[in-house]
Amino acid sequence: MNILVCIKQVPDSSDVEVDEKTGVLKREGVDSKMNPFDLYALETAVMIKESHSANVSVLTMGPLQALDIIKEAFMMGADSGAMVSDKKFAGADVLATSYTLSQGIEKVGIPELIICGMQTTDGDTAQVGPEIAEFLNIPHIAYVTKIVEIKSKTIILEMELENSISVLEVEYPCLITVEKNICQPRLPSFRLKQKSNSWEIPIYSLDDFKDHDEDHYGLNGSPTQVKRIFPPERNIDHELWNGSSDEVTTKLTDKLRELKFI
Repeated sequence: MNILVCIKQVPDSSDVEVDEKTGVLKREGVDSKMNPFDLYALETAVMIKESHSANVSVLTMGPLQALDIIKEAFMMGADSGAMVSDKKFAGADVLATSYTLSQGIEKVGIPELIICGMQTTDGDTAQVGPEIAEFLNIPHIAYVTKIVEIKSKTIILEMELENSISVLEVEYPCLITVEKNICQPRLPSFRLKQKSNSWEIPIYSLDDFKDHDEDHYGLNGSPTQVKRIFPPERNIDHELWNGSSDEVTTKLTDKLRELKFI
């Protein structure tokens, strides 16, 4: 079985500058990390690999600094990795990002199973995984909390709904997005770091895709246009109250009334 995990590099801080003209995050030179939800997707893939002799690859989209998270994925058990990177991909919304990744997946080859994290910490839309599947025209299941059984032609899993758990069986090739309670990600391995130091990581640009139309990528291919984006104002004002529990309770109640919370 071949498994592909989509991973993303996200800012390691909430203190990130925004390009006022384009409304997108300035990612170059910013301390970054692998999207936390993608760690659960990667661990799920590696656990399947260990029990079913699968091959695990990773794919990311972003600037060249995102190569770091592919190397991190190697240290956690991935067997290979690739990235799609082109200035023409910059500023992509959910639709353009999903389409770009789908083109990248077609370039490396559609595997039996694609695993994505439920969402990213810098977007929180939880839409990229399902949209990738739609572009690839393969079935998909979101919010997966448990892999029940791996079969030769299908996979059985549990999907968490608002008030229930649904058990589903889906044929390969397919895509799933996983919740963070599906497993506990392992720590990177120094042994795997040494082993993977010389591994090549192919980088694909628009010229490598089947679809060369620039209007389908980046800002050009993004129907969602940000009118304005700005960091939230920080309020560090505070009051310190002393007194008995009854006195502090009265002060707190009066303050809540003053602020019209009650």
